[in-house]
Amino acid sequence: MKLIQYADILSASRSGGKLFTDEKYVLTPLAKEALKRHNVEILSGGSSMRKIIIAGNWKMNMANDEAILLSKAVAAGVGMGEVKDRIAVMCPPFTALSSVAAGISGIKGLYLGAQNIFYEDKGAYTGEISADMLLSCGCSFCIIGHSERRKYFGETDETVNKRVKKALEKSLTPIICVGETLEERESSRELRVVKKQIAGALSGLSKNDIMKVVIAYEPVWAIGTGKTASPEQAQSMHAYIREQLAAIADGDVSQSVSILYGGSMTPANVKGLLECADIDGGLIGGASLKAEDFLKLVHFDD
Repeated sequence: MKLIQYADILSASRSGGKLFTDEKYVLTPLAKEALKRHNVEILSGGSSMRKIIIAGNWKMNMANDEAILLSKAVAAGVGMGEVKDRIAVMCPPFTALSSVAAGISGIKGLYLGAQNIFYEDKGAYTGEISADMLLSCGCSFCIIGHSERRKYFGETDETVNKRVKKALEKSLTPIICVGETLEERESSRELRVVKKQIAGALSGLSKNDIMKVVIAYEPVWAIGTGKTASPEQAQSMHAYIREQLAAIADGDVSQSVSILYGGSMTPANVKGLLECADIDGGLIGGASLKAEDFLKLVHFDD
């Protein structure tokens, strides 16, 4: 019998609001109180209950004053709706993290995320940001291995793995990005590429750690190329990713991991995508920069 304590609930509240356990459990009185206060959900290893996650990646957009206005508008919209089965995440530039944290404070179901993380705690790493810095700003999530980081800044499967391990060590939920380019898809290498990225990102992680990650599939070939990934194409790759998770860990673990679609999800296509069995939300780019559009995604079934 596992004893779940107050510290366990607090840690879970900082990493997406989910606490995983493979055992029967009992809560201490303080843990029971914290469970309600922080809206933490306890899931068993075999649970297939996956919350929908709508995560907005602002990229290199929004100066501080703009970020404050956008975060307050989103907070007001999320706070007015019913989002029990989903969570929303806002990932502004580092310069706006503290301001956005203040703007969304106290809003149930709305979390702060970062766009990157470094794998060392401190030191002479000019331009990098540590997990403790992100936590001090109020972050719960962190995007790792985005296609733009891989393309422009030399991110590799090995550095992604280091960043994932550091995020998990510090109780941040990593949103691990994988996906193939147009050239890789046209040469029929998409499955091989994604399999390698997943294996690299999760190398050395325990089953319990894998249950704490989020995967985001980016069909890089369909972003800014004029080509479009259909819901069927997206579902096919998401199902393949879940198969890889099962092969690395097991079926129960694979069923517990949320897999987001990162290929230009919009208010126009969100319903069709989220009707797919293995698509559990979206990593949103352009649509996250307008409160109205982002809220339409969060409240897609209204």
